[in-house]
Formats: sequence, C-alpha cells, structure tokens
Amino acid sequence: VMGALESRGVLRRMSDMLEMLMKRMDILARLENSTDFHKGDEARFPLDRFQPAAGLMERIQAIAQNVSDIAIKVDQILRNSLLSGKVVEGRRDQCEVPRDPKYPDCAGKVEWMRARWTSDPCYAFFGVDGTECSFLIYLSEVEWFCPPLPWRNRTEPLPSPPPLPRGQAAVRSDLSALLELIGTGKESLSFMKKRIRHLGQQWLRAARRLQQKLKGRQRDLKHILIHIGFLTEESGDVFSPRVLKGGPLGEMVQWADILAALFLLGHSLRVTVSLKELQGHLGVPPGRGNCPLTSPLPFDLIYTDYHGLQQMKQHMGLSFKKYRCRVRVIDTFGTEPAYNHEEYATLRGYRTNWGYWNLQPAQFMTMFPHTPDNSFMGFVSEELNKTERQIIKSNKVSSMAVVYGKEASIWKGKEKFLAILNKYMEIHGTVYYETQRPPEVPAFVKNHGLLPQHEFQQLLRKAKLFIGFGFPYEGPAPLEAIANGCVFLQARFNPPHSSLNHEFFRGKPTSREVSSQHPYAEDFIGKPHVWTVDYNNSQEFEAAIKTIMRTQVDPYLPYEYTCEGMLERIHAYIQHQDFCATSPPPLPPKAKSPAMQSSPSPLVLSTNSTHLVWSPSASRDPLAWPPVDSLQVWVSEAQHSCTETCRRHGLVCEPTFFRFLNKKEVFLQLSITCDSTEYEMNHLYPAVAEKVRECYLQKEALLFSCAGSNTKYRRLCPCRDYRQGQVALCRDCL
Repeated sequence: VMGALESRGVLRRMSDMLEMLMKRMDILARLENSTDFHKGDEARFPLDRFQPAAGLMERIQAIAQNVSDIAIKVDQILRNSLLSGKVVEGRRDQCEVPRDPKYPDCAGKVEWMRARWTSDPCYAFFGVDGTECSFLIYLSEVEWFCPPLPWRNRTEPLPSPPPLPRGQAAVRSDLSALLELIGTGKESLSFMKKRIRHLGQQWLRAARRLQQKLKGRQRDLKHILIHIGFLTEESGDVFSPRVLKGGPLGEMVQWADILAALFLLGHSLRVTVSLKELQGHLGVPPGRGNCPLTSPLPFDLIYTDYHGLQQMKQHMGLSFKKYRCRVRVIDTFGTEPAYNHEEYATLRGYRTNWGYWNLQPAQFMTMFPHTPDNSFMGFVSEELNKTERQIIKSNKVSSMAVVYGKEASIWKGKEKFLAILNKYMEIHGTVYYETQRPPEVPAFVKNHGLLPQHEFQQLLRKAKLFIGFGFPYEGPAPLEAIANGCVFLQARFNPPHSSLNHEFFRGKPTSREVSSQHPYAEDFIGKPHVWTVDYNNSQEFEAAIKTIMRTQVDPYLPYEYTCEGMLERIHAYIQHQDFCATSPPPLPPKAKSPAMQSSPSPLVLSTNSTHLVWSPSASRDPLAWPPVDSLQVWVSEAQHSCTETCRRHGLVCEPTFFRFLNKKEVFLQLSITCDSTEYEMNHLYPAVAEKVRECYLQKEALLFSCAGSNTKYRRLCPCRDYRQGQVALCRDCL
C-alpha cells in the first residue's frame, strides 16, 4: 500500500509493461507466420495449438485497457481529493501529542514512530504516511498507546449484539475428513496420516467409550489452529527428509495423536505446516510483523511448538501479548518456571535459547509426566485385545532381543554389552542403511534395516527383550515394546544427566535430572516390565539378562497412553484450563505487613497431624479445577523438590494450589517458627530456612514451581491425588 502519487505511477508503469508485452507477442506471431517451420506439417502440429495465443493477446489487451482506465480514474480522484482535503490536511499537520496521564507511553511511541515508521510496511498498510496525525491515529486506533483524537469522524458504535450461543462439540465417528485436513507434500505428513489410519479403529472405539462416560454433558465447540512449526521450511524442516532414513519420529507420533484426539472430540480444526498459511489464518498485515493483527483472532486455542511460538511472536506484533494465553506449546522435555520467567531467568542465570516466554507454565505440554508444572499431553500406543495378547505370549522367543536405536551412531562403543548379550540371545537391529551394512553394527547382529511401523510391531511381538543403549531419551518405542510383551532393559545414569553435565540437555529450559534413558518407564512402570541397571557393572548387566530370560511378563500399557486415556486428558484440559482468565496476585501489592492483609487460611491439619488438607467448613469454588478437595500440603526435606516430596507420599505436585499455601498462617499451622517473613521472587518459595527461622513467601505467581530444591530450604508443597493410570487428573477431575 503506497501513497497516492506512487499508486498513480505504478498503474502507469503496469499499463506500459502490458503494452510492451503485446508488442512483443505481435512480433513473435509475425515471425512465426513468416517461417516454414510448420508448413505441410498440419497433421503433426495442428493449427489449434496456436489458437490460444490469439486469445491471450485479447486478454492482455483488455487488462491493459482496464489498467489505463483505472489510472485515469485515480488521477480524477486525486485532483478532487486535493481540492477537498486542504482543510483536513491543515488540521492533520497541526496535530499535537496529547498529554494524558492515562496514556503515559504516548509521547515516547510518537517519537519512535517519527524515527522508525518506514522500518515496516505494515505501518503504511494501516495509513501511516509520516505526518504527526497519522502517527496519532495509528497509536490510538490500531494500537492503544494514545487517546482517541476528538476531530476524527467516528460514529458511535452500535451496541454489540449478544454473542451467539456457541456450537456444541459432538464426538466424531469418522476420521476421513481429518486425513484430508492434514494435507500432502511432506513425508512427515504422510507418516502422520498412516499412523492415524493404522490406529483408526482404536481411536473410534475410545471416542465412543468417552462419550458414554461423559453422559451427554454439554461441551462448547472450540475453533483450534494447529501449527506444526518444526515442519515449516523457515525452521529448516530437518525431520521430513529423515522420516525414511531412521530419523526421530517421536514428535510426529505425538502430533499425529494430538490431531486425532482434537478432531474426534468434535472441535473445528485448521492445520498449517507453512509460515504463509499461518500468516493467512492469523490475519497478519503485510510487512515485518511489528503491527497488530488486522482483525480479532478467530481461534480459541492454538497448538504449536517452540518453532511455531517464535514465528507467531515475530509476525503478530502486539497481538502476540494479547492472545498468547490461548497458545498451547508441545514441549517434549518440559519448561520449568525458573526458565520461563524472562526477568528472573536473566537475573539468576536460567536464560536459555528456548525459555523466557512468560507463559503460564501449564501452557507447555510434555510427552511424559515428568514436569508437573507443565501439562502432560502424551501420545498413544497400540492396544491389544485378549486374543492378540494370548498369541503374543505363545509366540515369544525367550532368546531374542531387539536393540532400541535406528541410527548407527547409537551402536558405537557398545561392543562390550553386545558381546555379553550375544552369549545368551539372538540380537536384532533396525538400523537404517542405503547400500552397505553400517560398520558400527557387529556381524552377529541380524539387521533388518529400517522397518515400516507394522513390521517393527511384529518384530517386537516375537522378541523377549527390548534393550536401550542410553539414547534416544524418552521416546515412544519402549512403551510400544512393553505393550507388545517385551521387557525393556535400560542403563542407569550415575550421575544423572542434566543441562549441567550433558551436551544433549544443555540449553533446554529445565534443570531436571534424568536418571535413566526412560525415567517414565523406570518410575511409573518398573519391574518386571522395566529393568534399570548399571551398564558399567558387567556382572549386574549379565545377571539382569539371565533373570529377564526366565521371567514371564504380560503385555502392559498404562491407561494414560491408551487412546481413551489421551482423549480423556485432552477433553479435561480444553474444558477446564483457561489461562486468559485473570488470576489474583500472590500477595497484596507493596504489602508492609502481609500477615495482617492476607485472608484466613482455608486449610486445617489432617487427623494424624502430618500435613494440611482443605477444611470441610471452608468455602469451595465450584468452578475451581482441580477441585480443592484433592489438595494436601506437605513440607519437603531439605534438598528435595516438591515433585519428589509429593511422589514420596503417593501424590503428584499441583502448582495451581500454591496460591493457597502462600500465606504466613500456613507456616503457623504446620508448627514452623518464623522469626521473619519476607516476600521475594524465587522459584523455591514458599519455603523456610529452618536453621535461621526465616520464612519466605512467593512474590511472583509465574514462579510457583514444583521443580527445584536447595540444601538451605524446606519447601511448602501442594500435592493432590490422581486417577489410577492417569496422573494428569485428580480423582474428581473428569
């Protein structure tokens, strides 16, 4: 969008170019007629092949005439507007920056616009032309830093009609429309569609069971955008080319399952894997992304990843801050509050390439339930019916092992383990190669190459052992193996791997310590299905193999990784998680005496006086989620996080309950003596430094954190119960 004189010039140039194009086509036609190229060859070159050229000439001539007419009309409009606009221009040139205490940033923003308005074409798109008045119009009507100008012709807006009742989401019974929605053109998309087709019947059965469980409960239909940022060309899309070459598939497995779940729950979806499509769906104005969206965001929820989050921030301008509460970020390894809070992360050394977004920590959604501060999204594994389970048990080969790892590099340096394993079991691999067998894979290993998913499943159904060599971390394959009746053997890491000591985790927004290749399998499943041993101890490693060969195990799949479990979880999140609703601050602002200003605690000591529970006489918000009845308050030991503390009591840490603990009265109820109580910004608070009897309360709600520990502090921890096989939901959360 250009100024008037520029527009007129462009139209003239377009007319000249079209005229030139016609002349050149006319020359080509005359040359063609003057040659003997196709004389006598009408049978081989029919004359109608050349007829479209004449039609094209006519169309170009018509377009040129239209452009010429438009240019003349623009000239007329400009002459008229120059005459009639002199008064308005005089007024436009005389605009002064208003001094209104309600708009303290106005003057500074006008100053910025004077210097930088040409830095992004989006400002011209919204009518900025370098005059003072255009700056003020933009800053008051497009952005909101300046007060409205009194001389602007603005009719009083008609009262908004009451919002139309939302459509109701109905569980779907067919996945074919989803497959069309996903689109084509990338190997990664083909992989996702194959997975959805393969699991289709299980998804549909699970959807019917959830429908019965909900008993006709009303659910609002949500308009949802799914933007898979890591598959866009702008982010490099390193995954698609590696789908057929043994590359990591965990993220694509999860995205396929998210798409299936959201679709079956009956919501309206849009799927994008390109930046251009994202901009179109969001309503991004032309330019470099500094201006707000051209219209209100048409989506209730946006599911994306860190790449997509970055793309949205770059192109949504101020609208990103306004609408970021609607975003859900699929985040494999988790983002802890200390890394998420920009100011705190910068001051305390927690800043990484992936953190500091200032989102609510529960907006990050993980592959496994390792970070209670985040929401557990998960994925699904294939379920077996009773007949399939019996067939698998009868066909198991007790001396057959499959190695976890499709890339040859994973096998490097593992000769010692493989030699021990080879004494007892026939070893199978699925390592990708093009022509020559990878030298890292020993000759005694039967390498099948990269297998399609259903063939890999058949291999797991025969094998007794699925063995990991330490990488990849926390992928879906071990759960698939256990679901197919394998025992999973993995290495114990001593010391645990973390961002402090391991290159893979360096830069990730978490301080989580990973004690094995697959902590979920170790902590939530365990023996006899999962064995975690010290691979540096040859005797322990060999003894584990002997025991596993003698141990009979049934196929096992945790409920939370079934189709029904995932549908149940996502349904609960969509119904109950609202990060756009304003929550009360953790303390009164500038409180001189927080104890005097805080309301009475709704908690009481439990019957055995070991922890606090919600008082039967305290009021309950019926819309609170999770319900407050599930809350238990425990005090951690020094050097223990709230995640560990709650797990030791058979519970899970629930960060939404921290606000009930952030009171001086809670220390008194737990018989903790406080010589002083301070409000500070620290992800370990509320906590007590017992040796000096100092108590600390949290000053910043975004820093309430289940993660984190220190030898100095015992922390106040909000724990809750959970549904059997569904750690993300409390017993009454559905």
